[in-house]
Amino acid sequence: MDIKFIETPSPIGNFVNARLSGKYAYISGQGPFDDNGNLITGKVGKDLNQEEAYDAARRVGITILSVIKNDIGFEKVKKVVKILGLVNCTVDFLTQPKVINGCSDLFVEFFGKEKGMHARSAMGVYVLPNNIPVEIEAIIELV
Repeated sequence: MDIKFIETPSPIGNFVNARLSGKYAYISGQGPFDDNGNLITGKVGKDLNQEEAYDAARRVGITILSVIKNDIGFEKVKKVVKILGLVNCTVDFLTQPKVINGCSDLFVEFFGKEKGMHARSAMGVYVLPNNIPVEIEAIIELV
């Protein structure tokens, strides 16, 4: 699998991208970046369709993997425990789980089923910071 990792994004507030506590890493909510390093924006169901939103969620997964690579190290990952996916969508868009599959599928492909399969929540929200279509946070168990 060929992934183009990115630099760890600078937080947009008074927080860190990753906080280690005991044997867990808590990854702050991350957004999707395009191939030029710009945030992808738009509301799912209006500006992006389900397939474009799936791709955005996959790109959020790449952002999370980049945070793990740059700030923690893949060698320290025991397994992905849980992700929370938020989808900036219209009131009539009802397939948020299919969008967040973009990130879930990437984690299983990258880490394998044993390490990458995780518990998950997928929710639709009215708006996200900077009008990003998808925000995902993760809990990672460390070795």
